[in-house]
Amino acid sequence: MATHEHVHRSPGLHLPAVFHRPRSGSAAAHVGTRTAQAYALASLRIVTGFVFLWAFLDKTFGLGYATASGRGWLDGGSPTKGFLGSVAAGPLQSTFHSWAGDTWADWLFMLGLLGIGAAVTAGVALRPAAVAGTVMMALMWLAEWPPAKHLADGSPSMSTNPFADYHVVYALALVAVAAAGAGTTWGLGRLWARLPVVRDHAWLR
Repeated sequence: MATHEHVHRSPGLHLPAVFHRPRSGSAAAHVGTRTAQAYALASLRIVTGFVFLWAFLDKTFGLGYATASGRGWLDGGSPTKGFLGSVAAGPLQSTFHSWAGDTWADWLFMLGLLGIGAAVTAGVALRPAAVAGTVMMALMWLAEWPPAKHLADGSPSMSTNPFADYHVVYALALVAVAAAGAGTTWGLGRLWARLPVVRDHAWLR
């Protein structure tokens, strides 16, 4: 026996079913989007922090990557002499040459790498780390001086971009994770924020 159902249609605009999602579904989608954003920012934070932390480890112990084995800081090598001594362009060329290999420059550079790397990787003190990292990246940007088409000796600089090089990208990544408070996901940001000194001084978050 066939059953005939009578469908009562109301006049007006009829939208496809896809536009009639329940509110609960929209809320779930919103939560899912925020969760994905949190994971993405946490991933960016950890990778960026590891860039600084690895640079510290390699320059300290001479792990054979950017720093040859036996030429690490603990072996008596200078983490700034090679880089600053080879600056060949830009308005601060002579200034960087005078800093190359100085004890204060070595210590400041290495402590900066360690502090920024450890803080960002752990998800704590992201705001101070972002400020310190941006200053460090700005100085390194000035040392490499991407706007130059030619070095001091007239040879091509091989600069790939007159402004936006990797130092700018790292600085912006640090600012982004600090502004977003990205230390609470896969990090110690919540524990850090509960410390009395951090509660009283928001700039330490």
